[in-house]
Amino acid sequence: MPYVAVIGAGPAGLMAAERLAQGGARVTVFERMPSAGRKLLMAGRGGLNLTHSEPLEDFLARYGDAAPWLRDSMLAFPPQALRAWCEALGQETFIGSSGRVFPKAMKASPLLRAWLRRLDTQGVALMVRHAWQGWDAEGHLVFETPDGVRCETADAVVLALGGASWPKLGSDGAWTKEFERHGIAVAGFRPANCGFHVAWSEVFRDRFEGVPLKNVVLTHGDVRSRGDVIITRDGLEGGAIYPLSAPLRDAIAAHGETALTISLRPDVPIDRLTEKLSAPRGKQSLATFLRKALKLSPLVTALLHECLRAEGKALASLTPQEIAACIQALPLTLTGVAPLARAISSAGGIARNELDEHLMLRKLPGVFACGEMIDWEAPTGGYLLQGSFALGVAAGEGALRWLRTPK
Repeated sequence: MPYVAVIGAGPAGLMAAERLAQGGARVTVFERMPSAGRKLLMAGRGGLNLTHSEPLEDFLARYGDAAPWLRDSMLAFPPQALRAWCEALGQETFIGSSGRVFPKAMKASPLLRAWLRRLDTQGVALMVRHAWQGWDAEGHLVFETPDGVRCETADAVVLALGGASWPKLGSDGAWTKEFERHGIAVAGFRPANCGFHVAWSEVFRDRFEGVPLKNVVLTHGDVRSRGDVIITRDGLEGGAIYPLSAPLRDAIAAHGETALTISLRPDVPIDRLTEKLSAPRGKQSLATFLRKALKLSPLVTALLHECLRAEGKALASLTPQEIAACIQALPLTLTGVAPLARAISSAGGIARNELDEHLMLRKLPGVFACGEMIDWEAPTGGYLLQGSFALGVAAGEGALRWLRTPK
């Protein structure tokens, strides 16, 4: 029975381990943290968004330039297969109003517990507090453990070491040095699904930090996203801005800043806004008038003042038509990207051309890679988890295929 070492106990690594065990391999999963699936558990704190129900071609398009590379893995393990896999673990799923797919339990812990029980019955061993250090001169896998250095020899290796976001959960990207030592190209890690910096005034920051801006439409170039964002001390973060994070991040890298347009009342036609704003204000303050005429919250009104002040304009000096135009398309300058350690996920990692079609490293025969440690990225909405699960399946299948091939 061939022996395979899987390094990393996140979704990709555990899925690779399951496929390997089902294919007849003896498997040990090595994890540097005290327990498995820590980032999965973090993802499930607000409701575990496993995947999405949209048509597969639309789904694949969400992966940008990585879509052609991911295609075969996704076709082999599409969203429907992930849902069936969950339900086989006793975790029913449902489709939310946005098309996103969740387990009915709305959290990750029941799924992870059921999964680890099944892996145990399949004979998969889990070794925690084993931090992979690379290979020694004889080609052994080297681990730092509480009991000292441990060396392992395996017939094949699947690496699922993660990206570099949320390093306290186990993935810090430190493995890149070992890959560079072997001449394997690794793209530098960058934040993905992240927040952005805005030069708020002290008054605005102190009053509105942590307050949600609800049901807005954000536009950058020809990309739009709808939902909520949160005002942070340094800028913005939240579900509506995450789908735009890649183009926003790249624009800031190229130009030092970039403009984001916010529609504060996306469902109200601009002529209707103008009509309401043209009503007599009487002795009402502008803030009171905007609240009564358009139901604008204090945050929205303050944001209008904040953005216009940055352009040298005063809200009170604008005509009803100009105020309506600002409400429908308020420009906001983003000046930086929130730190990688606070990002939901990361871009960067092993260059895709370093891997063959079965996810084996061309320069390290018998060594496979999967999950976020490869250079691809995806928005929130279930795409990141689906990609990680599918790549874990592909790496497990690739390792089995390699083990069965005469050497």
